[in-house]
Order: sequence, then structure tokens, then C-alpha cells
Amino acid sequence: MTPQEIEALFTRDDGAFLVARWGRPIAPVVFGVEAETLSVVKGAFEAVAALSGHKLAETDPELGSNCMVFFIRDWAELPQMPGMDRLLPDLGPLVARLTAAGANQYRAFRFDEGGAIKAAFVFLRMDEALLKVPAESLALGQVVQTFLLWSEGAFRDSSPLAVAGGKTILRPEIAGVIRAAYDPVLPAVAHDPSHALRLFARMRKDA
Repeated sequence: MTPQEIEALFTRDDGAFLVARWGRPIAPVVFGVEAETLSVVKGAFEAVAALSGHKLAETDPELGSNCMVFFIRDWAELPQMPGMDRLLPDLGPLVARLTAAGANQYRAFRFDEGGAIKAAFVFLRMDEALLKVPAESLALGQVVQTFLLWSEGAFRDSSPLAVAGGKTILRPEIAGVIRAAYDPVLPAVAHDPSHALRLFARMRKDA
């Protein structure tokens, strides 16, 4: 990838540049799936954690579970879930927007005082399109999008995944960006577009 392509992955729709990674171990929990799918999602978290060098944990001392993944059938289910209004303060208007847009996924992040990710909430409305996606691909794609704060358009036109030898894998260049972003030498949060050059340099070094 070129530095410009890396920069585009973290440039918001409003033109602001922001890279943020997790500042604490990720303690994931999954709701609304059977044991078989649960193990697939867990495996995706383990794979991306191994790639990035970031740690997973059973619990977060402050939040308990700091990365929640919800599989639902309809956005109208959210207001019925106990405590959901605390996770998503603008729950009513949000549900209305997601329903009107026909959205099938939504991610919300929380940040610590330094701007690093401290919690993430992933919601997947299992419509016809998502039901056609193999569980391994769906899980890996979602986990990749929770490990960093990508821009809204980062994967709008192309998936972070690819198929090689009949198996779904993370695109090598995206894997390289994640690995570079978690380099302990780099800050957990960056607002200057020049940070893309630093990521590029580390990707070149690892190549």
C-alpha cells in the first residue's frame, strides 16, 4: 500500500484524520448465537490478537466485558434489551436511523482519556445478505473492524478480506496496517496524517 492509501483508511468523511487502537486488553462477549458460531467469533478475535500482538482477557476490571457483539433479527430488539440505553445513549433515534437506512450492521466505540479505544459494541442485524456470508468471513471481517478505528469509508468499496486457496483470509496489506498500528513504539492515538508515513515505514520493514 502507498502512504496515501493508508491515510485514506483513517480519514473520516469530514476530512479529519484519526488512528486509534485499543489501550487495554480486549475482553469480548457474544450474544445471540449458538455455541458453534460463538467458537468461530472467538477464533477470529484470537487470530487478529495474535496478528497485532494485542492481548485478550477474560474480563476488563472496569467494564467486565469491553467488546460486545450482538447478533439480532431486527433493530427493534435493541430497546427491549436491559441496559441497552446505557450502552447507546441515543438509542431511540439511532434505531430509527438504522431502520430507515435498512442497515445490517452498526459499531459504536468508547475511548479513554487519552483517546485510545476502551470499549466497542458491534450489532449485526442478520438480514438475507448477512445470512449468506459464511460465519468465518462474517466474524473475521467484524473483528478486524473493531481492532482499529477505521474511517467510515475504509471498507465501503472493498472488503478487508480475500479468498486464497478456497479459504477466507485477511488481505495481507490490511494485516500489515494492523500489525504496524500496534507497534508499541507508535502512539495509541494519532491525529496527524503524517502518521500514515510511520505506518508505511513499519509495513516496509516487516515486508
